Amino acid sequence: MEYRPISFFFLVICFFAFADAGSVGVNYGRIADNLPSAVKVVKLLKSQGIERVKVFDTDPAVLKALGGSGIKVTVDLPNELLISAAKRQSFANAWVQKNVADYYPATQIEAIAVGNEVFVDPHNTTLFLIPALKNIHGALVKYNLHSNIKVSSPIALSALQSSYPSSAGSFRPELIEPVFKPMLEFLRQTGSYLMVNAYPFFAYEANSDVIPLDYALFRENPGVVDAGNGLRYFNLFDAQIDAVFAAMSALKFNDIKMVVTETGWPSKGDENEIGASVDNAAAYNGNLVRRVLTGGGTPLRPKADLVVYMFALFNENKKTGPSSERNYGLFYPNEEKVYDIPFTIQGLKNYRDVRSPVTGGERVSTPVTRGGSASGHTWCVANGESGKEKLQAALDYACGEGEADCHPIQPGATCYDPNTLVAHASFAFNSYYQKKGRVIGTCDFQGAAYVVTQPPKDLGSVSSPQDTEERDGSG
Repeated sequence: MEYRPISFFFLVICFFAFADAGSVGVNYGRIADNLPSAVKVVKLLKSQGIERVKVFDTDPAVLKALGGSGIKVTVDLPNELLISAAKRQSFANAWVQKNVADYYPATQIEAIAVGNEVFVDPHNTTLFLIPALKNIHGALVKYNLHSNIKVSSPIALSALQSSYPSSAGSFRPELIEPVFKPMLEFLRQTGSYLMVNAYPFFAYEANSDVIPLDYALFRENPGVVDAGNGLRYFNLFDAQIDAVFAAMSALKFNDIKMVVTETGWPSKGDENEIGASVDNAAAYNGNLVRRVLTGGGTPLRPKADLVVYMFALFNENKKTGPSSERNYGLFYPNEEKVYDIPFTIQGLKNYRDVRSPVTGGERVSTPVTRGGSASGHTWCVANGESGKEKLQAALDYACGEGEADCHPIQPGATCYDPNTLVAHASFAFNSYYQKKGRVIGTCDFQGAAYVVTQPPKDLGSVSSPQDTEERDGSG
């Protein structure tokens, strides 16, 4: 392949200011006999800066403890109540009054999960899902809560007929007409979103011979190109989410948003549970938090910030199944962390994985559009939480020995404003990174920078020599 100069200026970011960030919550499961009281749990959540929680029932002690906390809550109508909720509007009304209306707004309930992974429920409750959704929403209307509380139902990835490559994502044929089309239409009409449980761990465990661990853990890696749409994926999580987006798009529901209601990685497992370890769990969840809180969507939906609930708050000693099922917790029952990861932007300041995480995707072998598309490019941005001394030292290196083009950030030059250390460092780091051909390892600066694949909001743009060439996609 040849390189040719493009006939227009590619957008170069003078300063990268992250788009409105996503949000991280946690699942508070209680299948255990040794957990702290709900009051202590709420204090724990607040101490960690966790602003969203999802519970699997409507336990009065939990909902009361969450009252006045400011924590947003998603409650669950259990699978065993689906039939009753589907058959009788009066039951749905009574359930909403007792478990939602009586606590709201002191307890900031923002959503109701009607059932959980209903399609794999052995009690065959699938056909009751749609009427149950409608009746629960009807009850919210009765109590005038429908504008503030959304209704949906979490699906497992097993609801997909195909998930690889992501562009070929499709729902199981037998579920499309009776369930998915009416459910997605319901979500559209009510302004709600699809709830999805996604676990890259399961895919890695079953395919560790072909899925690189770094790819599963959000660590820097060459990425995987989706042959169907030309997008390059740098982590398995994004690929799984986009498979669901593709499945919705195939049914003409491109406008439906998504919330990841469960994802996690076990810190311990049986001998045959490949990848279950403390180090891998810490890497997955820590890098997940960074990936979500620094903003940006998936390669297929780059403008959609993510809301993600980690599974789970505690190790739950009464769960059945393999050892991993009892070891997804972020905390032990005594409230000590299983491993140290952040839950907030501020907490990211001291977080470092072995390798810099990479997020998002880039479209390869596609010319850049005149409007400044991110297609085919990655950028290097400063980590504003790494500290002034580290940033300054890295900036000095990039503009000095690193020979980055730092003239545009000199006083009076085109990219001098905004005159902040993070802004100038981002420009210099990106200049160095582009000059080095965007090779893996050239955007780290000892933790002061990392790679992004959709350009965050820019505060100015100029042309730059590093961005005036693009790989010719003609072959």
